[in-house]
Amino acid sequence: MRFLVTRSADDAARTADKLAARGHQACLAPVTRIVPTGDPAPSEPYDALIVTSVHAQAALAALDRTTPIFAVGERTAEGVHASGFAHIVVAEGDAVSLSRLIRGTLPSGLTLLHVTARHHKEEPAASLRAAGFTVLQWEAYEAKAVERLPDGGVEALRTGQIGAALHYSRRSADLVIRLAGEAGLASSLLMFPHLCLSADVAAPLRSAGAATLVAEEPSEEALFRLLDGFP
Repeated sequence: MRFLVTRSADDAARTADKLAARGHQACLAPVTRIVPTGDPAPSEPYDALIVTSVHAQAALAALDRTTPIFAVGERTAEGVHASGFAHIVVAEGDAVSLSRLIRGTLPSGLTLLHVTARHHKEEPAASLRAAGFTVLQWEAYEAKAVERLPDGGVEALRTGQIGAALHYSRRSADLVIRLAGEAGLASSLLMFPHLCLSADVAAPLRSAGAATLVAEEPSEEALFRLLDGFP
């Protein structure tokens, strides 16, 4: 089966390899590209770092490698380790488990620096602040929207070549709905099921009228388990 993959280019290529290993094909149509924002890091001192995406790796090069760092999951931790950090604590792949890990490891009252994206969610910062931590947020990178749906995606949707789609973020789901509509392909996007990392990711697709399947937990492993029901 051929799956529509709309993640940023590097992430999409890794997803394509995993699909191929399972006997599927990928139609790569990235709707975002990861770029640095150019925003400076906060000047205030901090006690530990929070990283919720491997895309923070480039920004970490400017930070003290001896600082303890909390990574959202294993893939992010690999990128952190490649940046030269040694003291890495790894959560279970989502913001809830990350917040729980930090609250169970560190005393409240400390200051944490979250190296994050321009468009980021409230968690884990909200629950950490409620628990007495100070959370500084450095919007170091951005998933910048492309101006139009890539040609490969347009052609595949127009000719009915897509059997299902994989979605990893609400932002990319929102964008593919908008870009497909601008390309005159809104109805084509609704012709197949959409496999989503979480209910939040699935929300805009459901609102648009798409059939969605949601992973049992917000991890790529759980998302790929949904593929077991496809030929």
